[in-house]
Amino acid sequence: MGFARFCLFLMFVSSMVFMASCSKTDGKKESLGRGLKDAYKGDFLIGAALGRPYILGQDSVADMLIKKHFNTISPENDMKCELIHPEWNKYYFDIADKFVELGKENNQFLLGHTLVWHSQLAPFVTKITSADSLRLFMKEHISTIVGRYKGKINAWDVVNEALNEDGTMRKSIFYNLLGDQYIIDAFRLAQTADPKAELYYNDYNIEQPAKRKGAIELIKKIQAAGIRIDGVGIQGHWSIRGLPLEDIEQSILDYSALGLKVMLTELDITVLPNPWDLRGADVNQNFEGSAMMNPYPQGLPDSMQVKLAMEYESLFDLLVKHKDKVSRVTFWGVNDESSWLNGWPIRGRTNYPLLFDRNYQPKPAYYRVMSVKDEEKRP
Repeated sequence: MGFARFCLFLMFVSSMVFMASCSKTDGKKESLGRGLKDAYKGDFLIGAALGRPYILGQDSVADMLIKKHFNTISPENDMKCELIHPEWNKYYFDIADKFVELGKENNQFLLGHTLVWHSQLAPFVTKITSADSLRLFMKEHISTIVGRYKGKINAWDVVNEALNEDGTMRKSIFYNLLGDQYIIDAFRLAQTADPKAELYYNDYNIEQPAKRKGAIELIKKIQAAGIRIDGVGIQGHWSIRGLPLEDIEQSILDYSALGLKVMLTELDITVLPNPWDLRGADVNQNFEGSAMMNPYPQGLPDSMQVKLAMEYESLFDLLVKHKDKVSRVTFWGVNDESSWLNGWPIRGRTNYPLLFDRNYQPKPAYYRVMSVKDEEKRP
């Protein structure tokens, strides 16, 4: 960004922040013009993760925004084991069915999230102690859920977060009882239950070299077993203090070289301090209610709006550069208020990690993401 362009951008941000503050008295309004999905049509899908209120259509303004801007949706929590399969022989499909109905109504690509994950398991699963019982759970869980939505859900996060930061296998209940074979088995079961659905591995920090190496080894094991894997999801929970753009680019190249679709699956950019950056930090004991860790409870300063917008612009510049390899970008939430980062890793904070503010108004970051496509068209 040249100096003149940057100065114009600063003036633009100030005017947009002023307009957004004035609009609060008018209630929630929907943005005008084309949507994100239209701007990036032909490049990659643009999506959002939906919490239960959005799946149930409890906010008409959010409904319009979701329909306008996103051509793919993911369920934030309601297809995770503890909610959809809370007991051995009991499934709750009501919310998942609504999710599928919503996607069909809006003609959106549907992502099922997630089939096998060590976290948010139903209590009965955590009590399993035998390999045979765990295999039986996996078979029934995957076959029942994927089978129910065969031909309706387009793709599945089959296995989620199976790796440690150094690229070794996470010591989860699945790994401890079944070894890394559980991952091959999970993909095989999903492939059998719906041969036409796309199958993905999803994880965070797999753009980082050590974890990326572990992910590549894992993917090659699946492929060597003759089991289909169609894509890899880089979650993209990053910080305003600097995106790892070089690592992201190298990851896109490395994963694509394996014949996989590459996706950003849970994108958000936190603007708040990370407690783990402080030596010896204990997030639960030390920082809840800390003003230092929650510096913007009344709103994000213009300077930070500028910084957030520039980080998003740089990221989307990179993604467009590799649009032949990137198939989807999904934001983890619809607007700032719905973001999980308001409560993690410290409860009660006010975060601003997405493109739409708490009134569903587009932020300066939104306009910079849109401008990437406008500038691409210039001679």
